[in-house]
Amino acid sequence: MSAFAEMNDLLVDFLTEAGELLDDVDSGLVDLEQRPNDNALLNQVFRGFHTVKGGAGFLEATSLVELCHRGENLLDLLRSQQLQITPEIMDLILAATGEVRRMFGEMEAGRMPSPAPAALLTGLEAAARGETVDTRALRGDVRDVAPSAPAADVPADASGPSDPNSPDWLGYYRSAFGDPKQGEGSPDAAKPAAEYAPNQLVAPKPGQAVAAPQAQRSPAPAVAPRPARGAPQGGGSVTKESTIRVDTARFDQILNLSGEIGLTKNRLNCLRDALNGEGVDTEGAKTVDTVLSQLDTLVSDLQSAVMKARMQPVGRVFQKYSRLARDLARQLGKDVDLVITGADTEVDKTILEELNDPLVHLIRNSVDHGIETIEERRRIGKPERGTLHVSARQTGDSIVIEVTDDGKGMDAEVIRRKAVEKGAITAEEASVLDPAQCLALIFLPGFSTKAEVSDLSGRGVGMDVVRTNIEKLKGRIDIQSVPGSGSRITISLPLTLAILPVLMLELMGQVYALPLSSVREIISVDNTQIQRVGDCPSMVIRGRVLPIFDLAALIGLPREKPAEVAVVLSHGDKQLVLTVDGFVGQDEVMIKPLEGIHPKGVAGATLSGDGTLVLVLEMRELLEGLY
Repeated sequence: MSAFAEMNDLLVDFLTEAGELLDDVDSGLVDLEQRPNDNALLNQVFRGFHTVKGGAGFLEATSLVELCHRGENLLDLLRSQQLQITPEIMDLILAATGEVRRMFGEMEAGRMPSPAPAALLTGLEAAARGETVDTRALRGDVRDVAPSAPAADVPADASGPSDPNSPDWLGYYRSAFGDPKQGEGSPDAAKPAAEYAPNQLVAPKPGQAVAAPQAQRSPAPAVAPRPARGAPQGGGSVTKESTIRVDTARFDQILNLSGEIGLTKNRLNCLRDALNGEGVDTEGAKTVDTVLSQLDTLVSDLQSAVMKARMQPVGRVFQKYSRLARDLARQLGKDVDLVITGADTEVDKTILEELNDPLVHLIRNSVDHGIETIEERRRIGKPERGTLHVSARQTGDSIVIEVTDDGKGMDAEVIRRKAVEKGAITAEEASVLDPAQCLALIFLPGFSTKAEVSDLSGRGVGMDVVRTNIEKLKGRIDIQSVPGSGSRITISLPLTLAILPVLMLELMGQVYALPLSSVREIISVDNTQIQRVGDCPSMVIRGRVLPIFDLAALIGLPREKPAEVAVVLSHGDKQLVLTVDGFVGQDEVMIKPLEGIHPKGVAGATLSGDGTLVLVLEMRELLEGLY
């Protein structure tokens, strides 16, 4: 039974508010170390501790109250200038916030928090008496933990089509949208799944219930208690937050739009009934067109309002990095100033959650690999304090995040030589790479420029997973570096993954979709201009020799006649030509995941305007091992 059974609502509110307070306290402490005379900032940190202690007292969490009280005492002595801020005192207070966070996790799991380590409590008391405390054992453990690798694909359902080259259209439809409507002209339910085609799978009418598919769906997991805040669960996974805090004005807008849509829909129904009963006249047809236009506008506004409700400022993630950089720099004997700009830039909550691991690794890399020690910087004439800049900005319908440092930078020639020595590429391949392509070699699995393995780096894991995770978010990552001056890593991501601009293309009578972000141009294909370079057909586009891939061959369909049109795509830092039968147009679609099945090269499914199934292609998977 939970220790907070009779006050669960109070506990949830406390953990939500106290967790945000603690994030602010952590960020404030790191800033305070840089600005020790900022009394307003010191008062803000003190108030944070005091507020957490008050809430913990109300919940009778004695251990948390005791720890916050001792931290509060030490901060009060700093406020009254009876003590001066030192790195050791900051280590103690930051260690205390780490313990507070651990206690939050225990409370979230329904347990009273266990006491803080005696060494920490004793250290806080000793520091309050003006004694010097050895804090090396209390510093945060900032060992390298590689970003989570993408989850392994779930194998396709064994009950799919017998012919491996025939897509299981019925399985795809059921997985994304439920059982198709069986209406006039619809396929027979007893027909084999392989014989269904997307244009036979009709979307249900608005408001019609869709039966949950049984065969294709994985069984729902049993409900488990909420995990400790920030604590790893079995298998190393971490449960993400399931709630967001949104300005009520945004949801008021959603409510108003929903009401207007309801009124417009009712009007449309009345007009339709009148037209059906009395016959269609010109005036009635014009009125229907007007109402349909209004409905279309309202639906677009509603979609926009919903997407805004999911947008969260990147500062929620960025503010955690100040402490990460500070603790790591202390451990390595470096002095690093983390500067954050654009913290109010907003991005979809889903992208924000997935962005944390890659950014943590990039910041660790900059502090460990990039920025020099104090002695090295002094010797080469640089300021003793290194600067690490994390920025975010919105550009069109994308967000651009940059991680920049003023450290030693990366030498493209050294990376080229290391890649050949490690056998990652051949000497012939290395000889044709330009400097930008050489820098991109650090994304190869197992590649590292460090000669020795440490607790922090040298194992060659991390950067390849960083790029993979960014690409799964439909983004891209680029590197610029000048030896001796520093490096800049740029990440470009869509603002949201819920609604995706796509290019609709046609192949063998079926329609597929490609994310528009990877499309560079549409071209016609003259078969007389195709030449073979090595084992791959290629053609010259704007002075560049690009390989040609046939979409039919990639998805295992026989081509009946040579393709006459193609699309030029970006693939990582390369480009390629993808041949297809034709193009339908551009659209913005909402992608539905294929639950329980994952055919290679399919990111999800959507419905076209006439209700037929459209598969959204994932070119990274289709080209894996080929380019």
